[in-house]
Amino acid sequence: MARNQMGVLNALDVAKTQWYHFTAIIIAGMGFFTDAYDLFSISLVTKLLGRIYYHVDGAENPGSLPPNVAAAVNGVAFCGTLVGQLFFGWLGDKLGRKNVYGMTLMLMVICSIASGLSFGHSAKGVMATLCFFRFWLGFGIGGDYPLSATIMSEYANKKTRGAFIAAVFAMQGFGILTGGIVALIVSSAFDHASNAPSYEVNPVASTAAEADYVWRIILMFGSVPAAMTYYWRMKMPETARYTALVAKNAKQAASDMSKVLQVDLEAEEGKVEVEHESPNSFGLFTRKFARRHGLHLLGTSVCWFLLDIGYYSSNLFQKDIFSSIGWIPPAKTMNAIHEVYVVARAQTLIALCGTVPGYWFTVALIDHIGRFTIQLMGFFFMTIFMFALAIPYDHWTKRSNRIGFLVMYSLTFFFANFGPNATTFVVPAEIFPARLRSTCHGISAAAGKAGAIVGAFGFLYAAQSTDPKKTDAGYPPGIGVKNSLIVLGVVNFFGILFTLLVPEANGKSLEELSGENEDEDDVQDQQQASSVSAMPL
Repeated sequence: MARNQMGVLNALDVAKTQWYHFTAIIIAGMGFFTDAYDLFSISLVTKLLGRIYYHVDGAENPGSLPPNVAAAVNGVAFCGTLVGQLFFGWLGDKLGRKNVYGMTLMLMVICSIASGLSFGHSAKGVMATLCFFRFWLGFGIGGDYPLSATIMSEYANKKTRGAFIAAVFAMQGFGILTGGIVALIVSSAFDHASNAPSYEVNPVASTAAEADYVWRIILMFGSVPAAMTYYWRMKMPETARYTALVAKNAKQAASDMSKVLQVDLEAEEGKVEVEHESPNSFGLFTRKFARRHGLHLLGTSVCWFLLDIGYYSSNLFQKDIFSSIGWIPPAKTMNAIHEVYVVARAQTLIALCGTVPGYWFTVALIDHIGRFTIQLMGFFFMTIFMFALAIPYDHWTKRSNRIGFLVMYSLTFFFANFGPNATTFVVPAEIFPARLRSTCHGISAAAGKAGAIVGAFGFLYAAQSTDPKKTDAGYPPGIGVKNSLIVLGVVNFFGILFTLLVPEANGKSLEELSGENEDEDDVQDQQQASSVSAMPL
């Protein structure tokens, strides 16, 4: 039989949308703004790093990062993120969401600045220092995933919870867009100031001395929005669900939420004792968890893993795809700083047309059509558009068809963000018990970053031409862009299948979804009903 829900938790579930909801979105969202800026800004400057530190006298084309260095620079932050998601996810359940929240933000601020100050007497030294700081930057970013999602889900009401969590994640879109805009402004200013010739005119002079400032400024700017929100993160009270259900302090939970909701709430210590003795107080590595939530955790983890293989490989290597279809001119026809401008312009256009709108479509519709439908639809259209790009790939490489390619490519990003890129973040913050919520979200997110690592390292090699004469310097022949896009289409198709393991969370309280207010028999009946209702979709 279901137990009555605590008054403080019920008050949160039925609360009208108030100013504190928007404050929480901004405070948590600024972390994600910084996350996206820091993770994706590196793709704007990798070509410039190759020109500055790996120039070869007499070479026909500008210098480029060696394969192992390019893989490390692009992928090391993801390795740090994966570790951070697991560690801070676990820590958030042990010490509390708020206690860990400021720690991750300060790590991001310090390492963003340090990345731009990377030093060394040789190219190897600079790249090693950059990779060191980007690993720890990723470690801090990793903590922001489970903590921001969990905090927002535990603060939100059940009617608009999906939109609020998705709005936090949607700040990623603005982070990606801002990264492009900052790169445009910085590169444009330095390009006009240096007035350097193109590489084919003067290889040495094409990389002006000021170019070394460009990539450093772009990377360091990511610390600004994070630093601005640190004070407000420290002012946020601990979430009532953690305080009441995990820390077992109903009095403090009622006191904190009375101030937030501006209503009088009574402490219900008796219900905390009942919860403490509940048969539902099982741990992560137990048969009971495996029976109740094992398939859910498998579904959220695998869907996030499959999504990020395609999403991050497409995002990080847009510049290579654009170059292969001829939208970005050959590198030797530009100077080093102007190449940053051209790459940033292309990526900003994609973000503006496809990435940002997709996020906000999810925010607007997630509580109306549901998480399950949006995720299934997103994976379906990503599969369709990826195959539509890949199969007639030779058609898209013709000059007259480039606009069509860019439209289709933008649509894959639109349906990634109006689809699984948002829902894989939202759902793990809703369906697991409070005492394991941050940990399970961290596990799901870490699986996603494992997919990002596969995408970042794998696509770098796979997308190389099958013709050894046409590969980038130092790379072995790959399977080509066309076949790489086909592989990504297949990956997206598997995402459709694993979505069937993920339950619908729309319109239910967190305690209903996790079964924390239910007895054993009630939970089993509820899960059976949920499985039956999800299958027709």
